[in-house]
Amino acid sequence: QVQLVESGGGLAQPGGSLRLSCAASGFTFASYAMSWARQAPGKGLEWVSGIYSDGSDTYYADSVKGRFTISRDNAKNTLSLQMNSLKPEDTALYYCAKVGSLEGDSIAVVTTLASYDYWGSGTQVTVSS
Repeated sequence: QVQLVESGGGLAQPGGSLRLSCAASGFTFASYAMSWARQAPGKGLEWVSGIYSDGSDTYYADSVKGRFTISRDNAKNTLSLQMNSLKPEDTALYYCAKVGSLEGDSIAVVTTLASYDYWGSGTQVTVSS
């Protein structure tokens, strides 16, 4: 069974940092592109960042570019999101997800939410003073 379990969320002050992790199991992690997405209160799901299966390319939403860094450790089946310079508008439930296709290493696939077939349950990030 495919499982994606997020962790690392919590409360941070504006300008602070948090590092999110996603533990993956039930599939060959190194064969699939992955992403992070988020949902703020009363808002729709927003794609945040994506990474190719081998970690060779990364992509970011304009809202987080320069502040967040996505990475993966295929030997440990983990996906990470380092979040720096946090803003109140980053407050959201953060999800990790896997691409459904083995041919998912493309910009069009990685940046499209419909490309993802499994999602974690999310970890809450709250940025407030």
